[in-house]
Amino acid sequence: MEKLQNNSSVVERTSEIIQSSGSRRNFIRTAGLTTAVGVAVFTVGCKKDDPVVSNDGTVNLGSNDTGILNYAYALEQLEAAFYTQVLNTPYPGMSAAEKSVLTDIRDHEIIHRDFFKTALGANAIPGLEVNFSTIDFTSRDKVLGAAKLFEDTGIAAYNGAGKLLKDVNNLLLAGKIVSVEGRHAAAIADLMKPNTAFFAGDDIIDSNGLDAAKMPSEILAAVQPFVKTKISGSNLPTS
Repeated sequence: MEKLQNNSSVVERTSEIIQSSGSRRNFIRTAGLTTAVGVAVFTVGCKKDDPVVSNDGTVNLGSNDTGILNYAYALEQLEAAFYTQVLNTPYPGMSAAEKSVLTDIRDHEIIHRDFFKTALGANAIPGLEVNFSTIDFTSRDKVLGAAKLFEDTGIAAYNGAGKLLKDVNNLLLAGKIVSVEGRHAAAIADLMKPNTAFFAGDDIIDSNGLDAAKMPSEILAAVQPFVKTKISGSNLPTS
């Protein structure tokens, strides 16, 4: 097994974001900064778990913990690309406060993406080609609606995949990141409907007060329309 101690490039990236945060809202500003720095040990699988890219370009995520972590890496790639596009082509009338929140979320997703890429090393899947053609980036409602979809989907993905991880260090990492994604979801919901209980609606919180948890097969089917690269989770654990 291969273990990676706190990664210097991730720490450097975190420092850059801390220095550039300025006056952004504290709720979002600090939410993701400890995720990369605070995880002491990250364990990836052995060679037999390596992901595979088939002749038709399909990316197989791999198996065991490596596959699940590549699954998370794929989702973080998608989210980082989305928020980068949002900030590169801001919708008309984007306020300074909205830009501040969206910038912080983008920076967190980039931290998460880069952490997985570096930690997985040779076991990491390649960069995915995204497809946001169905999202109208000129519409505030469409952008925030897509952001809510991605955040809620990410939370359900981490919640569902947690039980599939075998190494406690990897489970710790997933727990740290999903808590940040929850803060993102709440912030996006607040932008959409300020001062309401929209952040904890019945569509995401069940009657027991618990967040949604979905298996990788369901999540991959939901996000595939936003990714040109075909992703296969056929070797991922199911229990």
